[in-house]
Amino acid sequence: MERMQTNVASESAEPILAAPANPTNIIVVDSSSSSASLLSSGGSQRPQWPTIDGPLGLSEEDSIPYARRFFKFGFFLLPFLWAVNCFYFWPVLRHSPSFPRIRHYVVGSAIGFTVFAAILSSWALTFAIGGEQLFGHVWNDLVMYNVADRLGLTGWI
Repeated sequence: MERMQTNVASESAEPILAAPANPTNIIVVDSSSSSASLLSSGGSQRPQWPTIDGPLGLSEEDSIPYARRFFKFGFFLLPFLWAVNCFYFWPVLRHSPSFPRIRHYVVGSAIGFTVFAAILSSWALTFAIGGEQLFGHVWNDLVMYNVADRLGLTGWI
C-alpha cells in the first residue's frame, strides 16, 4: 500500500501585512495569489480605528458611549479616568480631524487631566518644599505622622 501525501494550499483570501520600510506605505499580500499591492497612506488620512488596540477594539459607533462615560465619570472624583480615556483613544488625539463625535470627549479628558495633574502637583510640592517654614505652627497639625503620634498609632513600632 502506498501512502499518498497531498499539499493543500490555503484558499483563504486574508491579507498578510508585511512590515513596511516606509511607515506611510503598507504592503498587502493576498495569500490566494502571489500578487502584492502597495497602498499609499498619506499623513493626512484618518485612522480606521479610534482605539489603540486597532481592529480588536471598539468601532467608532461602539466607542462613543465609552468615551462619554470616561469623560463624565472623571468629574466624580475619578480624574484618572481622564488619563485612561486619553490613552485608550490615543488615535483620536493624534489625528486631529478624525472621529469628530468622539474627539470632544477625549480632548476634554486631556484638558481635565492636565488641570488635575497641575493642581495635584502644586499641592504636593507646596507641602514637600514649604513645610514648617511656609505653614508655621499649623504645620504640626497638618502632618500625618504627628496625627498618628497623637492618636497613639505608632506605639507598636
